[in-house]
Amino acid sequence: MIPKKNIEDLINKHSTLEKELSSSSLDTKLFAEKSKEYSDLNEIIDEAKKYISFESEKEELEKILNDKESDNEIKIMAEQELNELNLNFENIEKKLKLFLLPKDEADKKNAIIEIRAGTGGLEASLFASDLFKMYEKICHKKKWILELISISKSEAGGLKEVIASIKGTNIYSTLKYESGVHRVQRVPDTETQGRVHTSAATVAVLPEAEEVDLKINDSDLRIDVFRAGGPGGQSVNTTDSAVRITHIPTGLSVSQQDEKSQHKNKAKGMKILRSRLYELERNRIDQERSKDRKTKIGTGDRSERIRTYNFPQGRVTDHRINLTLHKLEEFLAGEAFEEMIESLILQAQEESLVNLK
Repeated sequence: MIPKKNIEDLINKHSTLEKELSSSSLDTKLFAEKSKEYSDLNEIIDEAKKYISFESEKEELEKILNDKESDNEIKIMAEQELNELNLNFENIEKKLKLFLLPKDEADKKNAIIEIRAGTGGLEASLFASDLFKMYEKICHKKKWILELISISKSEAGGLKEVIASIKGTNIYSTLKYESGVHRVQRVPDTETQGRVHTSAATVAVLPEAEEVDLKINDSDLRIDVFRAGGPGGQSVNTTDSAVRITHIPTGLSVSQQDEKSQHKNKAKGMKILRSRLYELERNRIDQERSKDRKTKIGTGDRSERIRTYNFPQGRVTDHRINLTLHKLEEFLAGEAFEEMIESLILQAQEESLVNLK
């Protein structure tokens, strides 16, 4: 049972916000913040009121059932209502518990996605390219904005590494479950014996950190500039436009050379570095909080094998929730992605409820 006071606090907060928003004393920024909070509470307010009235309604129905003078027909109706009330109560309680779960402050942020070819040589780089195309299609479908930050190509149209930012609504909360090792099983075009090869690519999804999220002291940074180099050692341009930024306390380093402008390369490099440092700090805090918490998903461990794409069998399997979809082509086209993500979010919520103390 959720403490009654917690639910009453929600109802009182909703009422207070309603009064505050009807006054004209709020500035634009505060009005927007309170409007968002009020909108979130609006989604749960009916359930909160029903939860409070549950005990009194239950007592009334039980009185009828225990009253020896009550008519049998009325008792049957009361019993049906009580069963329905108990069933509704379970659903309402679960919805309220989910609402009361601690919120991840990063869930509403934009994201930076990093895809790198892993084991498997050329085939791994081709698979990394396939994954990037899949996320591009998902962005197009959801009307998200994908902006390329850096890209390193291999032969035959493959990708050694690609980093991009994705902007839209609740990006990180949707894509954070993509972090980990993605494995592919298929017959490469270069395979003459028809043998199935296994390759892999790693995906890292970071919440895009803003300056307000993390303060980086200039004294903690070492910035080196150098001449950008293209394939085979050829010079991309004749100025020292490439930038390497090293965060001295952690040793994290980011190199950026895609732009011809040193200033633009530095700005892109700082965006990546800030997000990596922000994620590093989030992971440290999360590990302290979750020493006694057991969870299968949402860890964001990049070394964890999370999903297998099996082409001969036309299936994609997520190993964290043991879900297999025989819709590989649709999944890579971004069509069945939602089904997988909804299952992952549901499992994460279930685990959070179990760990709720």
